[in-house]
Amino acid sequence: MTVLIAGAVALVLSLLGTPLFIRLLVKKNYGQFIREDGPTAHFTKRGTPTMGGVVIISATVLGYVIANLVTGRLPNASGLLLLYLMVGLGVIGFLDDYIKISKERSLGLNPKGKIIGQALIGISWAVLALQFPNENNRTPASTHVSFIRDTGIDLAWAGMGLGLVLFVLWANFLITAWSNAVNLTDGLDGLATGTSMLVFGAYTAITIWQANQSCQFLAAPGPECYEVRDPRDLAIVTAAIVGACFGFLWWNTSPAQIFMGDTGSLALGGALAGLSILTRTEVLAAIIGGLFVIIVMSDVIQIGFFKATGKRVFRMAPLHHHFELKGWGEVTIVVRFWIIAALFVMAGVGLFYAEWVASAA
Repeated sequence: MTVLIAGAVALVLSLLGTPLFIRLLVKKNYGQFIREDGPTAHFTKRGTPTMGGVVIISATVLGYVIANLVTGRLPNASGLLLLYLMVGLGVIGFLDDYIKISKERSLGLNPKGKIIGQALIGISWAVLALQFPNENNRTPASTHVSFIRDTGIDLAWAGMGLGLVLFVLWANFLITAWSNAVNLTDGLDGLATGTSMLVFGAYTAITIWQANQSCQFLAAPGPECYEVRDPRDLAIVTAAIVGACFGFLWWNTSPAQIFMGDTGSLALGGALAGLSILTRTEVLAAIIGGLFVIIVMSDVIQIGFFKATGKRVFRMAPLHHHFELKGWGEVTIVVRFWIIAALFVMAGVGLFYAEWVASAA
């Protein structure tokens, strides 16, 4: 019930709150600036309100809080930590967007400032994620590298001191990678929003399943149960994110009346990274979020190949811009990429379930 309420509340708040936020941004003349080296078709989007991620983050947090209040449920450490990471990176993105608008340029925070901000949030989050053991002595995160569950690779093998350092580095790599991946995907109307909705929808199903098969609550836990500390709390957050993205997509679909900006893309990317760590599915996340991975890899390939040979693999990177320059319509690209994202999501969830069946056999 709490999961359903969180999703519904976030959806309504996002759906009704976004047009109000658009009016505020238009009144203050807070519009998007477009890169001069981007596709020329994007010049018509100049001036479109941005920083829509504020609505997604606010709707998610309020959905989580209201759902817990309505059902009389107390929040857990994992859900609060996930929201901390999402909000923290959203603040970094907000500063980036605000500088773009106030300075009237397409570049916001300088790279050094952005890295420092992300590092402060990421390091503090990683340290906190290994604290707060519950009555069953389980902490929100684990020093083990995980696939669908924790693997035998333990970053604390050489001692907890070094293990903490290695875990912080690993967690910050994931946070940086996922936040940049979602940020790069946010280049066409509705592309990142729709893909995020699919990915977090999959994680809502996964966390509900983990809650029902938790080693902490089963009378006779077997090898198929999950060691995740607070899976139901994570399900409430993910449901709220899905609802928030669903409502925002109504206004963000082509032609977009508002962009999520770095405020939204960094927050969603950070939430995905944190979720993969807290659910012990760090490698599986790369399959579920496969479209994000493809898009970020297209950028890496383009830059690396150009530096090595002086030639380009794609007409423009990230990948969706390549198809724009090939003459594909924006809506065609977005819908086809959503289909690809859905296929990755189905593959990831199918693999997750197949692993449980094999463990239970």
